[in-house]
Amino acid sequence: MPDELSELQEQAEEGREHPSLAPISVTMAILAVCVAAVSLLGHRSHTEELLSATQASDQWSYYQAKNIRRNNYEMGVDLLALVEFKDKQQAEKVLEKYHQQVDRYTKEQTEIEDKAKELEKESALAQTKANRFDFGEVFLEVALVITSIALLTRKRLFWMLGMLLGSGGLVVATTGFLVH
Repeated sequence: MPDELSELQEQAEEGREHPSLAPISVTMAILAVCVAAVSLLGHRSHTEELLSATQASDQWSYYQAKNIRRNNYEMGVDLLALVEFKDKQQAEKVLEKYHQQVDRYTKEQTEIEDKAKELEKESALAQTKANRFDFGEVFLEVALVITSIALLTRKRLFWMLGMLLGSGGLVVATTGFLVH
């Protein structure tokens, strides 16, 4: 980024010498700021995507841990059915406790699964936003390069093309805010 800023400064100084190039230099400075802003938005969206994906993964691990516990209690229920007990009343209490634990873990797993799926949706949404910001950034960077060609060739066509691509990049990046 420091190299780009020094280049922009040099081009701005040249623009003072050639007044007709000043609008091109200003356009390039605006495009550079837009590139920086859209790039930041893209990076933040990618970070949000990774955070949500990690949280979803953690929820699925938690779900699996609950599943293992539930399976252990189900196995206990199965084993209790195979054994003859002296104290039938105590065995029934243990069996009832195991059934309650199985029901509890089943209910908790449903809640955990719902939360994991919601986090996966958030991650996908953040990815879509990030992709839009990245695509907008590409347009803006290309616009900056093409606009700089206008300084070298002194042809307004490149300046106009750069502004057109820059506008397109801003429109694409703006759609990142509209994703819900």
